[in-house]
Amino acid sequence: MAIINKEESYEIIGICMEIHNYLGFGFSEIVYKDALEIEFRNAGIDYVREKKYEVVYKGIVLPHLFYADFVVFDKVILEIKGKKEIADVDLSQAINYLKVSENRLALIVNFGEEKLNYKRIVL
Repeated sequence: MAIINKEESYEIIGICMEIHNYLGFGFSEIVYKDALEIEFRNAGIDYVREKKYEVVYKGIVLPHLFYADFVVFDKVILEIKGKKEIADVDLSQAINYLKVSENRLALIVNFGEEKLNYKRIVL
């Protein structure tokens, strides 16, 4: 089976590793998001930060929206974490983002561990 968005995900994870190597772990998520934005701009990578998604229930748009941390290359949801470990709720959140965005790949990247940790979620 082919890996979904293989080159794009390698490029994103490579940038995350570079940031983690430079900053280390323990900062709040916003610091890593700001660094990612700088790296994406410098690399000429197409991205949207805090991409807004509506949730539709039985044909009705609900008043509360989802905000994905980043959508990279117009097809990869990137969720940034800065905590002890990636939790099941983070996986559920990524799956929900994939459902509402109609994208197929989400990356959850946790900068809160001594070694960069990430998970690929594919729908």
